[in-house]
Amino acid sequence: MKVLVIGGGAREHALCRSLSLDPDVTALHCAPGNAGIAEVAEVHPVDALDGAAVVALAEALGAELVVVGPEAPLVAGVADAVRERGIPVFGPSAEAAVLEGSKAFAKDVMAAANVPTARAYVCTTPEEIDRALDAFGAPYVVKDDGLAAGKGVVVTDDLAAAREHALACGRVVVEEFLDGPEVSLFAVTDGETVVPLQPAQDFKRALDGDEGPNTGGMGAYSPLPWADPKLVEEVLQSVLQPTVDELRRRGTPFSGLLYAGLAITSRGVRVIEFNARFGDPETQVVLARLKTPLAGLLHAAATGALATFPPLRWSDGAAVTVVVASHNYPGTPRTGDVIEGLPAVDALDDAYVLHAGTAHDAEGRVVSAGGRVLSVTAEGPDLATARERAYEGVELVRLAGSHHRTDIAERAAAAAARP
Repeated sequence: MKVLVIGGGAREHALCRSLSLDPDVTALHCAPGNAGIAEVAEVHPVDALDGAAVVALAEALGAELVVVGPEAPLVAGVADAVRERGIPVFGPSAEAAVLEGSKAFAKDVMAAANVPTARAYVCTTPEEIDRALDAFGAPYVVKDDGLAAGKGVVVTDDLAAAREHALACGRVVVEEFLDGPEVSLFAVTDGETVVPLQPAQDFKRALDGDEGPNTGGMGAYSPLPWADPKLVEEVLQSVLQPTVDELRRRGTPFSGLLYAGLAITSRGVRVIEFNARFGDPETQVVLARLKTPLAGLLHAAATGALATFPPLRWSDGAAVTVVVASHNYPGTPRTGDVIEGLPAVDALDDAYVLHAGTAHDAEGRVVSAGGRVLSVTAEGPDLATARERAYEGVELVRLAGSHHRTDIAERAAAAAARP
């Protein structure tokens, strides 16, 4: 199978890495890719938001499966353009991707499908914002209604800060605060059948101890030894399947990757948000543990054949990923710094680098080209070992001004190690 992946971040590098290990993949391409992806796939320049350009590239390459990674091309209708040309594509239509593109739309779908979620108000005026903030009280949860690359959410006890964020967004969703740990659960779907993957937990705050501003994610781990063994089946029945069924009922079937961000509250599971694509950095650890060849799974979703797809196979071990971010991230990041030590990481057992914001400079060196520059992902028989291997790799990476969290999976690994 000839596969074309659209995107150029760590999520796409994780996808390409898994696809490159799939014996059924005879040719692997990525557009636009990055410095790391170029080591496992042939990369091509393309405007990922231009459906016609993506279609032209797919046809020129003879692609038999197109995988659209990021949310912006999905919302822009790139999957629609590919699907209209008869090429199997993994990724929802623009209409269905509004589930991520609009928090208000997602709330409407959840209400219709009776999916448990936080109470919320959609606000467009200062007066509506003030009433909503007053109604829920602190901690205040304010979400930009549109796409914000994982950074459009403010959770704060500071009323002035919450109000400032809301006013800057224009149209916002103000929600009640949900207590309890957060979980990310991915599901592959063809619009009817839903196949859940294994859950992961990511770390949104920039600093240790969940301090500092929200980021796109500073690390993740899987599995979750503290979670109820019945969690995946519960979420499939109460959240994932009802949502897919409701979207199909509306005439906008969702085919691709449905990502449920969940809070395990004192009152049960609640949906925080939906995304229409694999999440970063959770993809790194989930795919590290997936033993079923990836291409066949994605192709089955793209062609409506999931109902007959064999049960997924998973590693019994654990995976941890730690993000190395550039100077000043999540503010305006400094770019162009040379990254050293990457071959030393790849020489480690069960650890590897997945590139996010990287590029080659004029001298062919790998340099930083974004906020989250790379992640070091490691596997092990348990969380403690995977975590140790991931941080061993992080210590080998040299990037001026970079920073990373030192507590990814720390509490979970310690808890799992206790008798």
